[in-house]
Amino acid sequence: MNILIFTTHFNAGGITSYILSLTRGFVKKGHCIYVASSGGNMIEELKSSGGRHVDLDINTKSELSPKVYRAVNKLQSFIRENAIDVVHSQTRVTQVVGTMLKHFIKIPHVATCHGFFKARISRKIFPCWGDATIAISPQVVEHLKNDLCVSKEKIFLIPHGVEIKECAVGIQQKEEKRKELNLKKGVILGIVARLSDVKGIDVAIKAMKKVIESNPEANLLIVGEGKEGDALLKLVDELGLEKNVSFLPIINDLDNILPFLDIFVMPSRQEGLGLSVMEAQAVGLPVVASKIGGLMSLIQDGETGLLVPTENPDALAAALVMLINNMEKAKELGAAGKAFIKKNFSPEKMIDKTLEIYQGVLK
Repeated sequence: MNILIFTTHFNAGGITSYILSLTRGFVKKGHCIYVASSGGNMIEELKSSGGRHVDLDINTKSELSPKVYRAVNKLQSFIRENAIDVVHSQTRVTQVVGTMLKHFIKIPHVATCHGFFKARISRKIFPCWGDATIAISPQVVEHLKNDLCVSKEKIFLIPHGVEIKECAVGIQQKEEKRKELNLKKGVILGIVARLSDVKGIDVAIKAMKKVIESNPEANLLIVGEGKEGDALLKLVDELGLEKNVSFLPIINDLDNILPFLDIFVMPSRQEGLGLSVMEAQAVGLPVVASKIGGLMSLIQDGETGLLVPTENPDALAAALVMLINNMEKAKELGAAGKAFIKKNFSPEKMIDKTLEIYQGVLK
């Protein structure tokens, strides 16, 4: 098959990681993959995975932007010239593009829903979910049915798949990384996420105030970029946590950071599934996360990680302190989480099930 996947940009993040996983799997099976986007810092990774990038000026959040209509015109020609069999959209704007392409040139359209949308009237009048809609978690399935009125016959649950990685680091390597990042000698807690309100990073920072009361050498390493960056830095300053909380820009290769952490934290206010949590579990890290959305598909509280109420720094701090003071328990949770991911979220399952969806809409 010749497959065209499109998204608004191709910077490091959950959707980009999803597309890269699809690309690698599809190419191995002999399919030709094109990805259309407005570009980003992961284009070279796409090319090394066997995909081909198509420049598309579509980096907008407005469904009514002129960029949408120009993209449709450009892609109509591209689809014909390259004998594209199916198109696969990833964001609301590209779902609109995919729906228009289906209307104009009768190309099969598949959409993936990566999270939760506000139930705006435009999304109900013009749903734009395509011939089939992939939901990445059971919670997103229910959201599509109950909040956005998508027909259950068109919804298919296909969680993201992640590779299990054996990348343990030695004591000396960890100390070198600690010096490189100018961290204290204590435990290293980590968050990898875009710096947006929905990720609840402010909750983790407030929890750190409690954590260091009993563990003054503890570190919180926040990896990511986003519009909340300045506000989070200000919060760290207000709480006097400059020596315990550090920020790093987004890292394209998480193998350079995840193995050096002791505990992974995800205090989200909303989460479709939680790819960074899955990647942390895949390397055996114990995870403390919010009891919300798709995170409940990844963590069985007390067995494969710990779940805490959202918006509750005290509860988050208590869970973190418990693990810091009982690292054997933390290791047990990390090992169980890794086994759970290996059993239930393999990339091969994701690839095969997605190809089945493509073949279904082609018929």
